Amino acid sequence: MLPEVHGWLRRRTSSAGDWPVQDLVAAKGDTTVSVVLPARDERETVGEIVGVIRRELAPLVDELVVIDSRSTDDTARVAARAGARVHAQDEILPGLKPMDGKGEALWKSLAVTSGDVLVFADADIRNFRASLILGVLGPLLSDPTVMYAKGCYDRPLHGTPNGGGRVTELVARPLINLYWPELAGFIQPLAGEYAGRRSALERIPFLTGYAVELGLLIDLLELGGLDGLAQVDLGSREHAPQCTEALGMMSAQIMLAAWSRLERQGRISSVAPPATRLCQFRRGLEGHEVLIRDIGIGERPPMITVNP
Repeated sequence: MLPEVHGWLRRRTSSAGDWPVQDLVAAKGDTTVSVVLPARDERETVGEIVGVIRRELAPLVDELVVIDSRSTDDTARVAARAGARVHAQDEILPGLKPMDGKGEALWKSLAVTSGDVLVFADADIRNFRASLILGVLGPLLSDPTVMYAKGCYDRPLHGTPNGGGRVTELVARPLINLYWPELAGFIQPLAGEYAGRRSALERIPFLTGYAVELGLLIDLLELGGLDGLAQVDLGSREHAPQCTEALGMMSAQIMLAAWSRLERQGRISSVAPPATRLCQFRRGLEGHEVLIRDIGIGERPPMITVNP
């Protein structure tokens, strides 16, 4: 690990317990806060999450928005009944050709929120705690030089306290250490809980799909340097685990994100772009069946450049 990253770890890593709600309310001042939950088919958890935020964080959160990403269940109705303002992803900026995935939902949320600080949290978290929001808000409300704070946590899986985060350990962390060692201090670089200043988020592009988290880290590092970033230990976080096939698709999109940023930074060149089809196999009644998945990613420009 680079010496400057060791220093950053000591200086810019805190824990959720360092940021009690009363202290953050005092530090908030005139800063406005929007919480955004991107959701697709999350009716089982989104209502509880919205309820916890409304009950426990009302003095801090000025705006609570769910971006419904083409749910086939009643996620939108459940979220609205719990007290969130709900927007359908494809109805935001309807003049633009729709793109797919989580990154699209996060980018479009910038167009329907107004907070000076935005907090993003996944909508599939079980046993949601208000500290998941408080933790990532703390560095931004207490230090004007921090533009982005990312959560880290243990990932319980099948009774193992840290069995989750497989894509991080097998794909994202090796890529970061190889090509962006300044970011090697991030314990959970793909974590879905983070907060950023609108002034920064509107000035960077957003990759679509599961590429968004890695893209944000790389682009924010380039925008404001390592010391503008922070991380917060949120304890533990539990959500429904993905199947291996889904993890393969995520991994491929993260590799494409790394490729796009290396190419943009002039660190690689190619005679042809990477393929955007992933071939996987599943055993059927008559042997192995071939599954072909589209793992292509898109990119939205900085929101500040977009005319509504």
